[in-house]
Amino acid sequence: MQCAGGSYIKTRAPGDSAPRRGREGRSSPARRKATMAKEWGYASHNGPDHWHELFPNAKGENQSPIELHTKDIKHDPSLQPWSVSYDGGSAKTILNNGKTCRVVFDDTYDRSMLRGGPLPGPYRLRQFHLHWGSSDDHGSEHTVDGVKYAAELHLVHWNPKYNTFKEALKQRDGIAVIGIFLKIGREKGEFQIFLDALDKIKTKGKEAPFTKFDPSCLFPACRDYWTYQGSFTTPPCEECIVWLLLKEPMTVSSDQMAKLRSLLSSAENEPPVPLVGNWRPPQPIKNRVVRASFK
Repeated sequence: MQCAGGSYIKTRAPGDSAPRRGREGRSSPARRKATMAKEWGYASHNGPDHWHELFPNAKGENQSPIELHTKDIKHDPSLQPWSVSYDGGSAKTILNNGKTCRVVFDDTYDRSMLRGGPLPGPYRLRQFHLHWGSSDDHGSEHTVDGVKYAAELHLVHWNPKYNTFKEALKQRDGIAVIGIFLKIGREKGEFQIFLDALDKIKTKGKEAPFTKFDPSCLFPACRDYWTYQGSFTTPPCEECIVWLLLKEPMTVSSDQMAKLRSLLSSAENEPPVPLVGNWRPPQPIKNRVVRASFK
């Protein structure tokens, strides 16, 4: 199964026994890692504060998300406009992996592409997913001058010069993510197309066809962006992402956010657990520079 940040997690097959414990009831480091790989989450016992214990990248120098302080961000006139050419026919499936909901695209060739901006070449769209809170007043991962938005949409692209997504994960410029904030206001009709599909993937492990969808219909009118070098916001938190964070949020209604929060992180045969609060708090910016494409 693939997790929100694009990496795979192992799940135990029915009938498999639980990991065997060593002396004193403690599992070996390798077993602990295997256990955590399928158990990392957003609760107090397995949440972001614990990720570094088994995923050392999570304490790296280029972690995401970050807080954006606009007074400290300089305009870089060398930053180009960005553009996409998405093929709605490349949308394949929608799934609930217990951590987020994701739409997956055919990325076997240069079919849905992102170009320009701070990027060295074209990037292929692989998937998009969201992070959201338990109420409308929080849920985004990045913050802007202390403002938390209701949710954050991530469109994940990879650099095909590295031949495979897995290889791109090892490269500093391997992945490009467009991040779009969701704020509460008027309903967005195009977003409703996506939300209507959530009924088919209510519980963890569900997957359904989701075709003929061009996610550029979700983009705000203004293409201004901030950019910086960062990481996936979920384990293993690989530091391979060029971020493009759009200045202008996308507006959705409170009812639309409630629909997103109707998903469950539990499987069909388990007691229902709402899928909410799947966001990582901001990480130290350290020595990185955030640049703006606008004055």
